[in-house]
This record gives sequence, structure tokens and C-alpha cells, in this order.
Amino acid sequence: MAIKLIVGLGNPGKDYQAHRHNAGFWFVEALAHQLGASFNKQSKFFGETSEALLANKKVRFLKPQTFMNCSGQAIQSLANYFNIEAEEILVVHDELDLNPGTTKLKKGGGHGGHNGLRDTIKALDSKEFYRLRIGVGHPGNKNEVVNFVLNQPSAKELTLIEDSMGDAITVISQIVEGKFEEAMKKLHTAQGEVNGI
Repeated sequence: MAIKLIVGLGNPGKDYQAHRHNAGFWFVEALAHQLGASFNKQSKFFGETSEALLANKKVRFLKPQTFMNCSGQAIQSLANYFNIEAEEILVVHDELDLNPGTTKLKKGGGHGGHNGLRDTIKALDSKEFYRLRIGVGHPGNKNEVVNFVLNQPSAKELTLIEDSMGDAITVISQIVEGKFEEAMKKLHTAQGEVNGI
């Protein structure tokens, strides 16, 4: 299936913009900017939306403005309105289990403790959407996770995160076309070489 909706997860407002938890926002903003598209507030979708042609297909972008823990409300609203199936959605989010500089593509699975994914799974009543996991690293202690994701990365980490997002953008057309295995192989191989794997 082709991708019709790309969702970046994050928290709205200037206070949160630079936090690791907003990596999903960073990605869709960078992608929309590259495609010459801009975001507009859409209250009926509880978020900011944009659209652009990608691989000759119209793709919608969404930044939920409901705060991370209620991300599913915005995603469900837009998906229902445009008859978009869970399998046609790519959700982009920060990933504690991956180091900065690593971005991985996967389909389905659990939420791994990520509240944005947890709410999305509940709202869509499905785990079968695609995920683009942007590595932000882990603080090493479970008790420090909330403080960690709600703070900004170091300059070095940010450079690694931005580079990995750039790698993902190079395969986004293949992802949109439904060539997931091809995109995954290209993305993971490129990052393996960068990270010396």
C-alpha cells in the first residue's frame, strides 16, 4: 500500500519545539519545507496540516496540536475524513532505543512505552501503521526518561539527528510508493556505513 498521510508526533508551542520529543515535528517540517509546502491550522483535524506531491501522489502531512499523549485524536480525525487506512499512514516519532544518527523504518508493533504511539494505536484501533523511528538516545535510567525527552539534545546530538532525518528524506518517495523493503534496505545500509556497523 502507498502512504497517503505522514504524521509527525510532538508537542505544540515554542516551549517544546527544541525538545527531543518533537523529532517527529522536525521531520515533517523539514520535508514540507523541502517540497515547498507550508502548514496551516485545521481545527477540525486538531492539528496543523499541509499537502504536497511526492512520487506523483498527493500526500498529506499532519502535526497534531493535541499534545503528545492525545495524538490519536488528530490522526483519527484526518484519516476518517479522507478515508485513509492505518496501513496508509506513516507516523514519525522520537525513539529512545536508537542512538542519535540512526533512523529506522518499521511496520506495526507495540508502542514501546511511547505515549504518542499508544494513543495512536488506541484511536486507530490498529497497530498496522508504518513508523519512522528517529533515534534520540536513552538517558540510561528509566526514571529520567520524561525529563530527557522534554529537553533539547546537545549540539552534537542534534547534528546527528538532523543528518539521520536527511537520510530518511532521501528514501521518502520510495516509502510513499509502497516500496518499503527497498527503502528500508537503502536507509539502514546507508546508516550502517555512517555508524561504522
